[in-house]
Amino acid sequence: MRRAVCPGSYDPIHNGHVEVIARAASLFDEVLVAVSTNYAKKYRFSGPERLAMARETLGGLRGVSVVPMGEGLLADFCREHGVNAIVKGLRSVQDYQYELPMAVMNRHLTGIETVFLPAESRYTHLSSTLIKEVSSLGGDVSELVPRAAYRRLYQEQGA
Repeated sequence: MRRAVCPGSYDPIHNGHVEVIARAASLFDEVLVAVSTNYAKKYRFSGPERLAMARETLGGLRGVSVVPMGEGLLADFCREHGVNAIVKGLRSVQDYQYELPMAVMNRHLTGIETVFLPAESRYTHLSSTLIKEVSSLGGDVSELVPRAAYRRLYQEQGA
């Protein structure tokens, strides 16, 4: 069985994430969506909230499971879960420059390969950070995020 992981903080999950995960599901037998915690980041949503949004959004995708990544290295998570590949979506050259050293390090640590999937052009401008900023200022992000994320973004603001 070919198992891949799509790691991310998903704060919140957006349509660009969903598109990459769906494409990964067509390439692998099983895809683990590992909701991570990066201690250098400040999150709007708690870990359980991010897991719930991802589960609600991705529940209908065959072969896709949403799991907490836990603490530690992604390479260790992959080894512990029998993951064959890491899948990362790329929106730009900057994403590639950021992701490449991590891909090389993960291959060095465990031999795991990273597969880069270019984002659909309609999603290259999306980032969770931008979505949070626009929604907090009253902008409409309804076409950019799944219903589960939209609901939580605007519930939090009392809308």
